[in-house]
Amino acid sequence: MALRKALAYSHHYARPNTRTSRVKGKAYIKVVPHNKVVKYNLGNQKAHMEGKFPLKLTMISEEAVQIRDNAIEAARMLLTKQLDERLPLLYYLELKVHPHHILRNNKTAAGAGADRLSSGMSRSFGTVEGRAALVSAGKPLFVIYCADEAAARIVRETFAMTKSKLPCATRVLFERLAPLAKTTN
Repeated sequence: MALRKALAYSHHYARPNTRTSRVKGKAYIKVVPHNKVVKYNLGNQKAHMEGKFPLKLTMISEEAVQIRDNAIEAARMLLTKQLDERLPLLYYLELKVHPHHILRNNKTAAGAGADRLSSGMSRSFGTVEGRAALVSAGKPLFVIYCADEAAARIVRETFAMTKSKLPCATRVLFERLAPLAKTTN
């Protein structure tokens, strides 16, 4: 069965459904779906730790939204593919959101020629459909560190391509980090 539209989840208030328990009778969530996001830190981590990337570009969400894990993974894959082709080993990427919220669907029964849908159990938990990250307005989604202005332009272009993969309005912030002070002993 295909995924439901993002409209079904994106802009609604949701209390986080994360309750899992080792005791099956106490758990609302009987089966926890696997996380589709594979990696959270990519690129040249060694150069980042040494302070060789003084420029920081951050993609933030401008609105409170739920982002499904497959949308986050699609955006991450696009970012890494473009940056690996255009800036090999000249960037470091951090994914800042984690899909903890478990999505559920209470399927309604519509029988032969019925003009109304049954509501079923009132506010029942439903069956598990997937995971999503609850993102508040102003929260960073992706942070990319790079070495120079040319690389920063490429990162901005890649962020512009990534916007189509996400169900929210985003903005890119640019920051110049202070270089690490070298100590001599």
